[in-house]
Amino acid sequence: WVMAIIFGLALYFGLAGAVVLFGLISFLALREVLTLTPTRRGDHHTLFWAFFVAVPLQYWLILDRWYGMFSILIPVYGFLLLAIRSALAGDVTRYLERAAKIYWGVMICVYCLSHAPALLTLQTDALTKQLTNTQRWELLAFLVIVVQMSDVLQYVWGKTLGRHKIVPKLSPSKTWEGFIGGVLSAAILGTAMAPLTPFNWWQAAVMSLVICVMGFFGGLVASAIKRDAGVKDYGQLIEGHGGMMDRVDSIAFAAPVFFHLTRYFFSV
Repeated sequence: WVMAIIFGLALYFGLAGAVVLFGLISFLALREVLTLTPTRRGDHHTLFWAFFVAVPLQYWLILDRWYGMFSILIPVYGFLLLAIRSALAGDVTRYLERAAKIYWGVMICVYCLSHAPALLTLQTDALTKQLTNTQRWELLAFLVIVVQMSDVLQYVWGKTLGRHKIVPKLSPSKTWEGFIGGVLSAAILGTAMAPLTPFNWWQAAVMSLVICVMGFFGGLVASAIKRDAGVKDYGQLIEGHGGMMDRVDSIAFAAPVFFHLTRYFFSV
């Protein structure tokens, strides 16, 4: 409920509120991912650039509505400059592993997650007719509600009917029954939310299926990272629910796909 209230307050303040909220989420999630394994002195300057340059700059580009730079800042310039900064430190011990960990964390926690508030910058026929610039919350709400409910419903269906595990060594609690039941149930919810979006009912259903499946894969990848690090949760930020990354891993994988599909097919 606390998360829902914070999310609602952020949306009340429009694009700026969403940018601040997700910028903070990215910062916390990146911290959790990068602290799973020890860092070396040679990583300190690179980490400074990741936290205090890449994060604020990526989210400032959303506020500035500079889509061209927003879409390539981290995949191109971040990829090159973070690797260069790590090399300049002169510490070659496990250089590839360390550089890859930092870049992979920035990609998931910053680049992917930043596509969620970027949804508020999209111009679509339905949104343009109905809403002001500070009220385009439907797409973001659709993404977060459908993906988060998919996670919950997958757990419920899995507990109720789950028999066949998908990847037992990676995530023993994820079953085919839970996956199918949760995704289909969330897709029905997403279809019912169609009037709040620029989608008709079948488009909302397809979009829901896509983001639910991507959210599921986001959870699997996040679990793989945790298993590799030998931990159960990314942190204890949220009592009883693990860390921030445990809450947003599915959104991180669903957001960029949802953003670009919406932009390509519905943007004006």
